[in-house]
Amino acid sequence: MPEGPSRPKSPETKAEEVTACGVGWPTAEDDISAWTDVYFKRTRKAVERFGDIQATYAIFMRRPVISAPRLALDWLADIGRRRGVNFEIDLRYPEGKWVGAGEPMFYVSGPLSLLSDLETLLLQKLGPACVAAYNAYTMCADLPKVAFLAMDARHCAGTEMAELMAYAASVGSERARRKVGAVGFIGNATDATAHYFGIDAGRGTMPHAFIGYAGSTLRAAEMYDETFPDEPMTVLVDYFAREVTDALTCCRRFPRRAAAGSLAVRIDTPGGRFIEGLDPPQSYAVLERNAPGALRGYRSDDELRYLVGPGVSAAAVWRMRECLDREGFNKVKIVASSGFGPAKCRLMAEAQAPVDVIGTGSYLPSKWSETYATADVVEYDGVPRVKVGREFLLRR
Repeated sequence: MPEGPSRPKSPETKAEEVTACGVGWPTAEDDISAWTDVYFKRTRKAVERFGDIQATYAIFMRRPVISAPRLALDWLADIGRRRGVNFEIDLRYPEGKWVGAGEPMFYVSGPLSLLSDLETLLLQKLGPACVAAYNAYTMCADLPKVAFLAMDARHCAGTEMAELMAYAASVGSERARRKVGAVGFIGNATDATAHYFGIDAGRGTMPHAFIGYAGSTLRAAEMYDETFPDEPMTVLVDYFAREVTDALTCCRRFPRRAAAGSLAVRIDTPGGRFIEGLDPPQSYAVLERNAPGALRGYRSDDELRYLVGPGVSAAAVWRMRECLDREGFNKVKIVASSGFGPAKCRLMAEAQAPVDVIGTGSYLPSKWSETYATADVVEYDGVPRVKVGREFLLRR
């Protein structure tokens, strides 16, 4: 269980302080050639034959996003150094700024022969990060008093994506801090990307596998306490469907931790059942006692599921808080996980759910087609020219 927010490194952090230009990103010419679209390689070869020119590309997306270009631009600068050219970057939306649909995020200029085969790889490194940053921002802004942990690594398609997503979470989080004073993302689950959150190592305590190994939730907590006696402890309490019983049992077993605020309970109840002590009528009753306004008016099926449905609903969080407080464990924190994307976080905010920390990887883009960044050449040797229908990209 992390204690208090920490600031990520500033956007000006040098690439060499983090990674050279991204985990596993192609930098050798043979690798670039192998991973780029063939028609770009043929363009390069033809341009080299008939005469090079200075080209300017406009880079944009078709939906609103938060600008998260640093890793892509670090990679581009590194390739430029390797190729002996300084690509000119006209960054219209610095890191963390809101970008409208179709607005060029930046322009990049350089010899067409040295830029044309980089388009594929450059776009891969931009679009997903910008959408994930947008999602992370909205989640943190909707729940400004909640600390978030980035638990996305297991959902990523390899280490390159994992780095992009951790970076994106830090960008969206920093914007939420700046705009609404949010706590935001205070850390993540892996050591490799912890630096994006201003910390030295990943954070986390116990998975379900550890509870199963121990044979009981209490025994797992005892093992963890003995192994890591000086660290805060978050106990996962849903393994045996006794969320409340096991949470209270652990609180009674570790009264000093409970009183000092170094004990938390994590709810990760699957969506196929309610937490201990709840059913549909009881879920409505819990919210009626604590946040009646959340139930007023029309709610879609998805909204009702987040509020009073099975799994980790707002009612589930309120139920856990009521039970802990009734036993005098008001300093024991509640950590929630399981599907906390933008929509669920918004409903948790409306229900004023008393969650202290959210562990989530659900800021990852849910509709991958929305992550596609696009590039078009808009100037050839300084002369504006772009395909019909994309005139809005011309530099002004």
